[in-house]
Amino acid sequence: MRNIWRLLAFDVVAPLAAIAALLAIGMVLGWPLWWVSGCTALLVLIAEGVAVNFWLLRRDSVSVGTDDDAPGLRLAVVLLSAAALGAAVLTGYTHWTRPDREFRKDSRDVVQVATGMAEAMASFTPSAPTSSIDRAAAMMLPEQAGAFRDQYKQSSADLAQHNVTAQAATLAAGVEALGPTAASVAVILRVTQNAPGQPPSQASPALRVTLAKKGGTWLVADVRPINSR
Repeated sequence: MRNIWRLLAFDVVAPLAAIAALLAIGMVLGWPLWWVSGCTALLVLIAEGVAVNFWLLRRDSVSVGTDDDAPGLRLAVVLLSAAALGAAVLTGYTHWTRPDREFRKDSRDVVQVATGMAEAMASFTPSAPTSSIDRAAAMMLPEQAGAFRDQYKQSSADLAQHNVTAQAATLAAGVEALGPTAASVAVILRVTQNAPGQPPSQASPALRVTLAKKGGTWLVADVRPINSR
């Protein structure tokens, strides 16, 4: 009875578990060509090992599972089967949780870019009138950056003429929509302006920043005010 259990565990269940693990990995990965080749080779090796083992069982009435003089072989069989099962579990986990990880990463990235863009375009320093605009334009799509510079050139000139300093900080930001290549983020700023001879003034504009993903990098496509009702 003891030998029967050992025969089933080491000579039957362990190879079947390894085969099932290899097939599960292929199903998770969608059977790419490199895994088809690798899995085929591994399955052939397992089949050859099983065939040799049962040939020895018929000839000598002793197999890997029932041979008391070869505990190292049983340990190797268990380790290889456990490694295959562990690889299958790890592959499934990393593959099926990848969309969640990518979503969380994209959420952080779009909020970071949107808030950086909003703060840069709402800030102004008379001693460096183009620094904020240049910083904001660097976060935009190349085809939109030129129009953005032209749009804010006049307002920057007016602020510089009156020696106005503006400093923006993000009060709140949230993702409105997020897709594989496009996103929308709402940003609420606190903008503090200082002008000579006048008390500081504060405003809290709300902006909608739309972004597009180019080459794995999120860039700003447009910034518009959110009309409050």
